[in-house]
Amino acid sequence: MATFKLYLMIASGGACGAMLRYFISDMTMSVMGRGFPYATLLVNIIGSFLMGCLYGAIQNEYFTIVRWQPLLGIGFLGALTTFSTFSLDTLLLIQQGDWLKAALNIIFNVFVCIFVAWLGMQVMGARAA
Repeated sequence: MATFKLYLMIASGGACGAMLRYFISDMTMSVMGRGFPYATLLVNIIGSFLMGCLYGAIQNEYFTIVRWQPLLGIGFLGALTTFSTFSLDTLLLIQQGDWLKAALNIIFNVFVCIFVAWLGMQVMGARAA
C-alpha cells in the first residue's frame, strides 16, 4: 500500500510539471501562434527526452528508482507531457478537415518523441537493452 509520503512526492512532482507545461505552452503559443499545436509537440518532445534521461540515469544507478521515480517519472513528467492533449489536438485538426496538419502532428509527436527518448538514454550513457 502506498504511503502518504509517496503520494506527496507524486503530487509535488506533478505540480512542478504542470507549472512547467503551462509556462512552455504559454511561451510557445506567444512565439509560434495557434495555427498548429506546437506547444503540445514541444512539451511532448521535452518530456520524452527527459524520460529517456531519467531511464538512463536509473539504469546507470545515478540515483535509485525507488526514491526518485515517483517524483520525477510519475509526478513531474506525467504532468509535463500531454498525450491526452495531443490526442485532442489531432482530433480537432481532423474535424476541421486539416488532414495534413493532423498527420504531421501524429508523425512528429510519435516518431520525434521516441527518437528523443532514445537520445536522452544515449546522453545518460544507458546500456543497450
